[in-house]
Amino acid sequence: MAGYALLAPLLIATATAAARPNIVLILADDLGYGDPKCCNPEKGKIPTPSIDRLAIEGTRFTDCHSPSSVCSPTRYGLLTGRYAWRTRLQKHVLRPYDPPLIDRDRLTLPSLLRKHGYTTACIGKWHLGWEWPRRDGQVVFDQPIAEGPTTRGFDYYFGTDVPNYPPYCFIENDRTAGQPTAMREKRDLDGPPGPELPGWRRDAILPTLARKAAEYIARRAADRKPFFLCFPLTTPHEPIAPSQRFRGKSGISPVADLIMETDWAVGQVLDALDRHGLADHTLVIFTADNGRSTYTDLDPKTLAREGNTKGHYPCWPWRGFKSDAWEGGHRVPMIVRWPGAVKRGTTCDDLVCLTDWMATTTELLGDQLPDNAGEDSISFLPTLLRQEPGRRQAVVLHSAQGRFVMRSGKWKLIVCPGSGGWAAPPSDEQAAEMGLPPMQLYDLGADPAETRNLLADHRDIEAQLIDALQRSIRQGRTTPGKPQENDARVEWRYSPRPNQKGGTKPG
Repeated sequence: MAGYALLAPLLIATATAAARPNIVLILADDLGYGDPKCCNPEKGKIPTPSIDRLAIEGTRFTDCHSPSSVCSPTRYGLLTGRYAWRTRLQKHVLRPYDPPLIDRDRLTLPSLLRKHGYTTACIGKWHLGWEWPRRDGQVVFDQPIAEGPTTRGFDYYFGTDVPNYPPYCFIENDRTAGQPTAMREKRDLDGPPGPELPGWRRDAILPTLARKAAEYIARRAADRKPFFLCFPLTTPHEPIAPSQRFRGKSGISPVADLIMETDWAVGQVLDALDRHGLADHTLVIFTADNGRSTYTDLDPKTLAREGNTKGHYPCWPWRGFKSDAWEGGHRVPMIVRWPGAVKRGTTCDDLVCLTDWMATTTELLGDQLPDNAGEDSISFLPTLLRQEPGRRQAVVLHSAQGRFVMRSGKWKLIVCPGSGGWAAPPSDEQAAEMGLPPMQLYDLGADPAETRNLLADHRDIEAQLIDALQRSIRQGRTTPGKPQENDARVEWRYSPRPNQKGGTKPG
C-alpha cells in the first residue's frame, strides 16, 4: 500500500489528463445478480453475450450493492452519492406524479461532470419525480414539466419516466412526446389506469431507448466533446413485453426473453461505441438498481435459492429477491470496462456501493467533493486502476419497507426479524408471530446464503453494528467531513406496538 500511495497521484493524473474518458453508465432495472451468464455460469440459463463481453474486457465486481433493494432510492443514491433514507423517502418508491426527490441545489453526478466540460444525457427510466403541471387540481400534458432531469445536471433527457406508471408515453426534456389523450382503463401487472399515448406499444419502449442511445453516441462522436450517457434501462422490470424478435427466444419465460433483449440493448451501445471509434476512450459501467423481482416469473412462495421451472436461478447464490434485506435484494452485478486502465477479464471482491460512483468520478476528475455532497460515497478509483484493496469497509443498506442493514466486513446485521421486503415473512408482525428473533446477524464469509442467524451468539458484534448504524444516521454522513443534517427524522428500528385488535404492527 505504501508503494501505491506514491504511485497513485501519477496514475490518477494520467487517467484524468486532457483526454478524459467518456462515461457510459448502463443501469438495468430488476436484474438479478445471477441473471447475467458471466455472474452465474452454472445456474444461469439465459444467454447474455453483450454483458459477458464486458466481463471479458473489463472487471466484474462480486460484492457490489445497490443502496436500496427498490428503484427510486437506488437512483437517488447513484446520482447523488447519498443514501435516500436521509430524505423524505424512507420506504418504498415514488408514486405517479410525485414531486422531485433530488433537491435542486444538490450536486449530482451529471452536474459534477458538466462542471468539468462534459455533455450529459439521460436516456431511459427516471423515477425521481417531477413538478407536473396541473389545472384545476388535475395533471395536464400541454405544458412543460418542471424540475425534471434537465434541472438536475442533464443537458438532454429522453425516456418513459416509469414504464408501468402513467402517463404512458415518452418524455423528451421537459415535455411529453405527444399528448397522452387515450385512457388506459384496466390495472394489471404492467401498471395502473391512466393517460396513455394513442397507439402506445410497450414492446417498443426498449428498442426506442436503445436507438436513442446509439444516436446520442453518434452525435457526441461528431462534436468530439467528452460525454456522460446515463442509460437507465426499463427492463427486465414490467411491462414484460419483449419485442417480436425476442418472444420465446429464451425457451424459459417472457422475462427471460426480455433479459435477452436487455442484453441486446447493451450490445447496441457497445456497437455504437465501436462504430464511431470511441470504445478505447470510454469508461463503460453496467449494473442494476436491485435484485430480480419474484412477481414476474417466479412463485413468491419459492425458496430463496430456488430457480424457476427451467432451472434458472436469477439471484444465485444469494437469499432473497427485489425488496428484501437479504443479499438477493441488493447485491447486484457490476462490470466496468475502461481500456488501458482497467485490467481485462478480472474480478474484484472488494465491497462497493453504487453511491460510490460520485466520489470515484470526483477523484477521476482530480476534484474534491464539498462537505454537503456525496456524504455516503467512497472512491474506488485506486481499485479500478491498480486492483488495490478497496477503501470501503462498511455499508448501510435499506429494504423496501425501510428496514436497515448494517454491513461491516463479513458481518451483516438486518434490523428486523423478517425479509424487510415482500418475501415471507414480509412484516415484523408476521415474523414475531412465528417467534423469530427481532434482528438477524449473519457471517457472510461462512454463510453467504444467510441460513444461520448468529444473533444470540454474538451480542458484542450486534452492539458494534448498531452503534455504527446510529452514528451514520446521527452524523448525516458515513464519510469523513463536517456532519450534515438529514432531510427528515430517521428511525433506525421499527418496534412492534399493540394494535387495536391486541396484536402488533410496525411502528
